[in-house]
Amino acid sequence: MIKKLDILVLRAFIGPFFATFLISIFVLVLQFFWVYLDDFVGKGLDTGTLFYLIGMVAIHWVPLALPLALLLSSIMTFGNLGETFEIVAIKAAGIPLLRFMRPLFIASVFISGIAFLFANNIIPYAELKLDTLKYDIIVAKPAFDIKEGVFYNKIDGYIIKIGKKEKDDSTIRNIVIYEKNYNLQDNLLVAESGIMRTSPDKKFLEFVMYNGWRYQEKGPHQSIATDYIKTHFKEYKKVFDLKSFQLTKTNDSNLYNPKILSVRQLHKAVDSLKNSDSIYLKRNNIEINSYLSFVKYKDSTWPKKNVDTAYSYPKSLADSVRLLVYERVINQIGLVKTNANIINNDYQIKQQSLRNHEIEWHRKFTLSFACLVLFLIGAPLGSIIRKGGLGSPLVFAIIFFVLFHLLNTFGEKFAKEGVTSVFVGMWLSTLVLIPVGIFLIYKAMRDSQLFNQEFYFRLFRTIKAIIGNFTNRK
Repeated sequence: MIKKLDILVLRAFIGPFFATFLISIFVLVLQFFWVYLDDFVGKGLDTGTLFYLIGMVAIHWVPLALPLALLLSSIMTFGNLGETFEIVAIKAAGIPLLRFMRPLFIASVFISGIAFLFANNIIPYAELKLDTLKYDIIVAKPAFDIKEGVFYNKIDGYIIKIGKKEKDDSTIRNIVIYEKNYNLQDNLLVAESGIMRTSPDKKFLEFVMYNGWRYQEKGPHQSIATDYIKTHFKEYKKVFDLKSFQLTKTNDSNLYNPKILSVRQLHKAVDSLKNSDSIYLKRNNIEINSYLSFVKYKDSTWPKKNVDTAYSYPKSLADSVRLLVYERVINQIGLVKTNANIINNDYQIKQQSLRNHEIEWHRKFTLSFACLVLFLIGAPLGSIIRKGGLGSPLVFAIIFFVLFHLLNTFGEKFAKEGVTSVFVGMWLSTLVLIPVGIFLIYKAMRDSQLFNQEFYFRLFRTIKAIIGNFTNRK
């Protein structure tokens, strides 16, 4: 049964929660664009594509924004109630802290469930569309994104460097163009000045260069019968195809990432990867054991002395025979080592893929459960500090969220590198912060002066007096 106290707490919570959630989404979206700013600038994105990208990025950050919003809003809610002495009145009425935390705890459980459903059903689709769109934007090459003094390598087969661009953005000076033809060596074009422009149909980029040289080498590979040609020109026109500059739509099926899978799909993928060990045993028997002749005796009951007798070699060999034996042994060992390295690399890649899938499986639950963990920290913390607004609550929220994010990041890195198990790595932040939440609840239930400046001032003064008395006695 919902009582007036529950309605009071929920009303005080709803406003800060939605405000902090929107602020968190905004900050995280800005952080994303800050990282990919260089890849997106100058791509000629239309308004529809830009808003679609912002929407996909916002959805991508929802699982991380929800815990942050719950932490900050719970601190603000209980801080406001404490600042206006409403918590004091509630406790004076004989209502314990856990009782008036109950409605927000139920709301946090509900939000955690929504976060899990969101991460399991909506995030995979958003991740797929975001990866596809991000790839399309990054590989779209702008025609005039060529900066002064910087080597530009986004035109296939060419590297361009321009010493200076005039204000008209068309006249250029000190031009260097490398033609990467992957033959004997790269051809080279050097010119003192020129004009850069696009063709009327926007399909080609034209360089009209004046007073320069063209260097090229022709001839067959691995031969000294080549010709080095140096040609001077007063005017030379170079045309670059701009087909690859267009923003194209990549097929979603071309991009695979464990993040685009649901819990059920991840579970199937993990089972398949775990059951593939037998493949490597078969490859070992085929690709390695066939070069080791003694392996066929590993399960034999043939007496060892007979084996030794059958394969007894003379104590001395002729030099020519000894050299032949050594060469054959080295070749056999080389083949075994090469095959073993190939199988080992494939196995390590499979193990890394298995860890990545397990990490994404656990992530669906850890970020959802983090909503509850951070609420259990924020609610008692707000009732202890008894400060509302965006001052002290924001400081404490940032401290605990940074701690949560660092533990989450380090744990995921440890899991990816195999330093710890995937379970320990992905649940590291939860395992560390739950005791902190329990400690804060314990202190809040007993009206702790954990963040009271006057308490620490009196404590410091008492310690100083004790030290002074001890010194005087000496």
